[in-house]
Amino acid sequence: MPFDFRRFDIYRKVPKDLTQPTYTGAIISVCCCLFILFLFLSELTGFITTEVVNELYVDDPDKDSGGKIDVSLNISLPNLHCDLVGLDIQDEMGRHEVGHIDNSMKIPLSNGAGCRFEGQFSINKVPGNFHVSTHSASAQPQNPDMTHVIHKLSFGDTLQVQNVHGAFNALGGADRLTSNPLASHDYILKIVPTVYEDKSGKQRYSYQYTVANKEYVAYSHTGRIIPAIWFRYDLSPITVKYTERRQPLYRFITTICAIIGGTFTVAGILDSCIFTASEAWKKIQLGKMH
Repeated sequence: MPFDFRRFDIYRKVPKDLTQPTYTGAIISVCCCLFILFLFLSELTGFITTEVVNELYVDDPDKDSGGKIDVSLNISLPNLHCDLVGLDIQDEMGRHEVGHIDNSMKIPLSNGAGCRFEGQFSINKVPGNFHVSTHSASAQPQNPDMTHVIHKLSFGDTLQVQNVHGAFNALGGADRLTSNPLASHDYILKIVPTVYEDKSGKQRYSYQYTVANKEYVAYSHTGRIIPAIWFRYDLSPITVKYTERRQPLYRFITTICAIIGGTFTVAGILDSCIFTASEAWKKIQLGKMH
């Protein structure tokens, strides 16, 4: 007797003349296909969408920066002449720079009565401060008006990613125009290193920060201290990392198979129960007729 390879077929076919179509089965089949289509489209959307996950760890992510952080500052002082505006930088490593001018620009406002300061500079990765003041002016004004608007203050690279909503420019839009003109302003910043890694593995380094502020008029034994706008910063040891991820293909295929198999199985059980109940009901009705 020749060997019949078809005996290994576990999906035996039932002749059509031995099957019985029903309206209930047709309705369940259509609903089943629509349900599978809905779940398939949902899974497909999740598969082609890039997911951004975040994690926290303790480390300095940008070790190639030479211990420096790039800073971008854009601030307007509508009641202080540009000749009086300057940027001073100091930190715990002994840096003390008065009147920083590299990569900075002063734009006169209100016919020269005010000034907009835009600057790009770097700070060391140690606690310190930078402040906008009149300290570098050749002659100190009697009553410098430090009311201001901060348009931008950011650290590191600019991250413009749709799925990441962080405090990269937390002071952007800060308006202190109604403050006491003779008051100093202290902005206490906690800088948090941030890494963004895309699907190709390329990393970009930026910094988020939290801020607290206070406004005060300072005095010493010689009288009132010249006001300034202080940005006092410290670095957090915690790094935030954002990573782009996409669902693996094998997981997508596994999920689709589970959806199709599970849906047809449940639909088959439901159809079988309805059909069995219907046949039982018919037999009961026939018994009543006899």
